[in-house]
Amino acid sequence: MTPNLFELLRESLLVAAVLLAPVLIAGLVAGIVIGVVQTAMGLQDPLIGLVPRLAVMGFVLLLSLPWMLERLVELLRSTAVP
Repeated sequence: MTPNLFELLRESLLVAAVLLAPVLIAGLVAGIVIGVVQTAMGLQDPLIGLVPRLAVMGFVLLLSLPWMLERLVELLRSTAVP
């Protein structure tokens, strides 16, 4: 029983990492671009960088939500006990 639990935990963590990757990568790219623009313009306000980064991450989350739900359903169906 214990190996099954560890396998389930490993698979769940892997799926979580794959599901979060698009949102986190979009936030990283947006943060880098906004940071470069802020540096070039001499802006020091942290809110200027936060709001667009959150908007980009929210947009990517909305776009990828159907895919994420499909992957979660696949995980739950594969781990369901008959």
